[in-house]
Amino acid sequence: MSKEIPAYVAGHQLLAGKHILITAAAGAGIGFSAAQRAVEEGAASLVISDIHQGRLQQAVESLAALDSQCRVRGIVADVTNEEQVQHLVDEAELFSGGIDVLINNAGLGGSCRLEDMPDDAWHRVIDISLTGTMRMMRAMVRYMHPRGRGVIVNNASVLGWRAQTEQCHYAAAKAGVMALTRCAAMESAEFGLRINAVSPSIAMHDFLRKTTPPELLAELSAREAFGRPAEVWEVANVMMFLASDYASYMTGEVVSVSSQHA
Repeated sequence: MSKEIPAYVAGHQLLAGKHILITAAAGAGIGFSAAQRAVEEGAASLVISDIHQGRLQQAVESLAALDSQCRVRGIVADVTNEEQVQHLVDEAELFSGGIDVLINNAGLGGSCRLEDMPDDAWHRVIDISLTGTMRMMRAMVRYMHPRGRGVIVNNASVLGWRAQTEQCHYAAAKAGVMALTRCAAMESAEFGLRINAVSPSIAMHDFLRKTTPPELLAELSAREAFGRPAEVWEVANVMMFLASDYASYMTGEVVSVSSQHA
């Protein structure tokens, strides 16, 4: 059966009329930039989550000011807590009338050599970055499968492909996100869902500047094809593409937002 070609026109907003849910979207990073871009691309409603109530409320107010036509709601949720994950998805469904796009952005990094790695540090990174992504996907596909439509975009990392010292836990988590994306995409294709991931390298934002030694930032930036880190909106733009109907025949893909695959 052939698929009808969407009526794309000049000035068309990629997410016009869509209902979007984005996790960990209240900071200064990729999640908040994706939320901004979703509003700018015509989303009808937007639900964002974060673990900090104050930061979440500031983000909601900022996003609501971008476009009065987009309804915005913030919900406090920790992706390591199954009850909170289910509450987030249930409330997002009620608020929107049916989520069209889930963007999984919650993740946690850190630096530690394997020989010094405590179990709790390993489990914390895996639980947020990988298992948290799985929890959100699991809760969301239970709504999307019966509807026969929906899009999920996960945030992976080039470290899922590339080796780097002191990143065993984070790289393992992000490689897991890539595998999770591919396998879940195959399971959901029969229901009309698309599941893809972006794989950024280094995307610069204020929190990264505060928490990363300048010499490491300079070293990582020098590896980039353009000799600079990505802006967060450059990663968010790829997320918008994958969330849109322009990517209607893409599923199970991990898109590198850099020149780095290994």
